[in-house]
Amino acid sequence: MKKVTKAVIPAAGFGTRFLPQTKAMPKEMLPIVDKPVIQYVVEELVEAGIKDIFIVTGYHKRTIEDHFDAPNLDLIENLRMAGEKKKHLLEEVEKISNLANFVYVRQKGPYGNGTPLLNVRHLIGNEPFIYTWSDDFIVAEPSRFRQLITTYEKYGCTCLGSIRAKKDSDYDHYGFAGGKHLTPSIIDVETIIEKPGKENSPSDLANVSGFLFTPDIFEYLDRALESLEDENELYYNNALNLMLADKKRILAVEIKGGKYYDTGNKLEYLKTVVEFALKHKDLNGEFKKYLASLDLK
Repeated sequence: MKKVTKAVIPAAGFGTRFLPQTKAMPKEMLPIVDKPVIQYVVEELVEAGIKDIFIVTGYHKRTIEDHFDAPNLDLIENLRMAGEKKKHLLEEVEKISNLANFVYVRQKGPYGNGTPLLNVRHLIGNEPFIYTWSDDFIVAEPSRFRQLITTYEKYGCTCLGSIRAKKDSDYDHYGFAGGKHLTPSIIDVETIIEKPGKENSPSDLANVSGFLFTPDIFEYLDRALESLEDENELYYNNALNLMLADKKRILAVEIKGGKYYDTGNKLEYLKTVVEFALKHKDLNGEFKKYLASLDLK
């Protein structure tokens, strides 16, 4: 069984929910206190053993490339001149470019979350890989990617990262998997229904945030693309349903011991920033005192 060492992050969207802020700055670069959202995702991938990260971008995403590039000489010199006072900042920015091998690919093809996968198939080859979003993440121990990789190493098939639905509206936002339980937290998937509504959902296990795909998904994406009608979007779920029809095994894996953060909309983004600010070591509890001082009546 081949080790999982590659990951794909789609990042070509326009981030229209955050306009006008995202007119010039990618939504993936929105800060969670002092670190962009996408860096949390990258660091989690690296911690799980990922070496090569392919980021599928658009023409307006150059700042993502700049962020993970080596820091410019002016910035390095400025931090060095500050001596010990800013030594930790120098170390912090220098290590970013060394986190992994970064490759950037421009997205081409029909709209939909299946297209970025086809754009990098020549880089993935015949290997399993992680496919994960750039604007949400799960904080868990062990990490969600380690949990997915552990499950893959045991069963040798595609694994869908999943969380339990907590409110009725979740059933209108995510895809849900149904099938037989191999364990209380793993479903041997028989069906996947996108945004089923609570009454029609096959389970309470929502497929979100990150997935581990086996390379045969590319064959099924090709088939889905061939049957795609004009103006329709290409979704990876189209390929997964074709895989299920061919009796390919897919598992829905509940990520245990974690909390899901969705920074893709304003409210959840602000909640995430506040929660991380409350725990940030440099703020020394001052932010909590400030929040307590507000008259929120």
